[in-house]
Amino acid sequence: MGLHTIDYCIFLLYFFIVSGYGYWIYRRKKTKQADSKDFFLAEGSLTWWAIGASLIASNISAEQFIGMSGSGFAMGLAISTYEWMAAATLIVVAVFFIPIYLKNKIYTMPQFLSQRYNNSVSTIMAVFWLLVYVFVNLSSILYLGALAIQTISGIDFYYCMYGCAIFAIFITLGGMKVIGYTDVIQVFVLVLGGLATTYLALDLVSDQLGGTGIGDGLSYLYSEATDHFSMVLSEGEIMIPNGEGGTRDAYMDLPGLSVLIGGMWIINLNYWGCNQYITQRALGADLKTARSGLLFAAFLKLLMPVIVVLPGIAAYVLHKNGMFQAEMANELGHIKPDHAYPVLLNLLPIGLKGLSFAALTAAIVASLAGKANSISTIFTLDIYNKFFNKNATESRLVGVGKLVVVASFVIAVLVAPALRNLDQAFQYIQEYTGFISPGVFAIFALGFFWKRTTSAAALTAAILTIPLSTFLKFQFPEIPFIDRMGIVFVMLAVLMVIITLLDPKSKHNPKGLEIDASMFKPSTSFTVGAILICGILVGLYTIFW
Repeated sequence: MGLHTIDYCIFLLYFFIVSGYGYWIYRRKKTKQADSKDFFLAEGSLTWWAIGASLIASNISAEQFIGMSGSGFAMGLAISTYEWMAAATLIVVAVFFIPIYLKNKIYTMPQFLSQRYNNSVSTIMAVFWLLVYVFVNLSSILYLGALAIQTISGIDFYYCMYGCAIFAIFITLGGMKVIGYTDVIQVFVLVLGGLATTYLALDLVSDQLGGTGIGDGLSYLYSEATDHFSMVLSEGEIMIPNGEGGTRDAYMDLPGLSVLIGGMWIINLNYWGCNQYITQRALGADLKTARSGLLFAAFLKLLMPVIVVLPGIAAYVLHKNGMFQAEMANELGHIKPDHAYPVLLNLLPIGLKGLSFAALTAAIVASLAGKANSISTIFTLDIYNKFFNKNATESRLVGVGKLVVVASFVIAVLVAPALRNLDQAFQYIQEYTGFISPGVFAIFALGFFWKRTTSAAALTAAILTIPLSTFLKFQFPEIPFIDRMGIVFVMLAVLMVIITLLDPKSKHNPKGLEIDASMFKPSTSFTVGAILICGILVGLYTIFW
């Protein structure tokens, strides 16, 4: 347990490299006068590889390393569908969503809603996004990050939380350029450190079961946990710990074919296509650069389950064979899947442990910085500039943005400790983010592709998405939350269509977007890459069906 001097030296080396590079980028690309678009979007300065790396660094955080590994321990490879379906979704977003944003010069998601519908829809959704980003996403990332660092280093939870917050604030205050380019280092470190942890986990499985090398480890992993290698779960197929000493059906988290043709698409299309936190990386680039960045991110997504899910399955096999009995238990002695990844990290040799610790910290800090920047962007441009100071100068907007960054972290630091009773944090994040996802995606999808969609229809969906999701959750608890999201989306989409058709003025809606079919035509190189990714996905789902 704990880190050695060499581990701390490796971590400090990582810290100084990231901080130093970030400061160099800040000084080199700093504009003479404060510019809000430059601060929030890094307009025109991010390359395709920086966009792709930043997307992954912002997406992969403690919720994946800790939460998804915990779900890998509990239910196996099936949880990888979040990563692999995301690869397909990124292609859809690159082809159909990004051209619309760029053609209409969209900088924030509420701005799109204001242009396409009206200020009421925009403001309601801006408030929803801010609440979810601060109280669900930022807080949970901070909590899981601090928990992991505490488990590995032995440092007090609160000091770990404060340290992560301060490091992330330092990166975020440099603006999107600093976040984007430092994320390239963060991704390199998290992939290298993540692969090192996976290698150790497979090697340990091999040693414990009498094999030699990671090849035997993979073989033992499959033979000892065959039920953990099914991508499409049937009802009752696998039971997972419920955090209270009992079990529950994994089908409630990943309900069969819904992960391929149902609600999983709502989750991913909303996250990757209608989410300020993600699309912000591409909104300041030209179409070719943005598409190339998204394609690069899709390729990286294919690799993620190797880094974040396989270690969890390995921990399950080792626990099944008598290891980690005390380490995998919570305060009440019940199995806590989210302990899987930190437990494995504590087994790494000196030096390698420092690298993996740096990788985990990189993922946490990159995600915190990206999320805080998006919170700052939405509040500054869509709340402050619109309602409090319409004539704010560029320097004033940047100053407010920086204050919001600090304020959002203060709130997250206060909320994060309250999340300690969670069983599988990754599922918590997905479910409660999913209360607004169906409404958001319905509003965006119809707004993109149906000119007649009215503001009244969008406003109705915005108002009803949380109440309808809440009603179904508590009145029909037997419905898996992914299916519930699909049901709510269909209900809201149908309602929006009816409201629109009842409005005779919708036939000549001046707010409808002008869409040119040629804007959706990708380049030959993009098409080849997209076909390759889709072929790999078909192969993976066929093998592990």
